[in-house]
Amino acid sequence: MSSPNEQSCPVCGVKIVSMIGGDRVLFSVGPPGTRAVLWQRVCKHTNKPGCINLDGSAR
Repeated sequence: MSSPNEQSCPVCGVKIVSMIGGDRVLFSVGPPGTRAVLWQRVCKHTNKPGCINLDGSAR
């Protein structure tokens, strides 16, 4: 069950938890990261509709 401050991306499956001080991205492998790290590793390469982390310029 997900909490109200947790999102799951339908494209890549990562979980993003909203926290004070910035969002935390929970990858399936490796340590947690930020939306900027998610953008660098995944989002800028996929370009698929439904991604919840589309705007790389805001990262």
